[in-house]
Amino acid sequence: ALYLAAVLLKEKIGEKAILASLTGFAGALVILGGKLGGDYSANVWNGIAAILLSAILYAYNLILQRQQAQMAEPIEIVFFQNATMVAVYLVFAPFKAGAPTMDQLPNLAVAAILGTTSLLLLSWAYARAEAKILIPVEYTAFIWAALFGWLVFAEEVTAATLGGTALIIVGCLVA
Repeated sequence: ALYLAAVLLKEKIGEKAILASLTGFAGALVILGGKLGGDYSANVWNGIAAILLSAILYAYNLILQRQQAQMAEPIEIVFFQNATMVAVYLVFAPFKAGAPTMDQLPNLAVAAILGTTSLLLLSWAYARAEAKILIPVEYTAFIWAALFGWLVFAEEVTAATLGGTALIIVGCLVA
């Protein structure tokens, strides 16, 4: 992501930003490595591959967010990103979509509010700081995932998760 920021955004990437990103990435690898020793289904590698591909696409998305934030207001960005997603979903809806049940509607509404708020805040942040500063902070998603996994799903927080989280925090502080 930092390389893309340097090339596409013409931002100078310093040693601190590289160190922060590598430290955060190392933390993510420690967390992932700690999860690989468990007894999982045969599809776990498909899930890992999907996550890695998602991370690559997300990195490019962060660059696009920075570009958009330099030209448009957060509300415009959120509107057009959501409109684009609606258009994409409408292409596949006739083949895969099912109507949500009444029980699912409150959770869908909360997810929509959280997603929209998140995108508004990210757009605001990327208009005010360079990608090289904000991208390493994105690794905090692992910290929040571990915390909410523990609180909501009673997932075990392992030593690898704590160690990886510590590296991510160090990376954020360096950034």
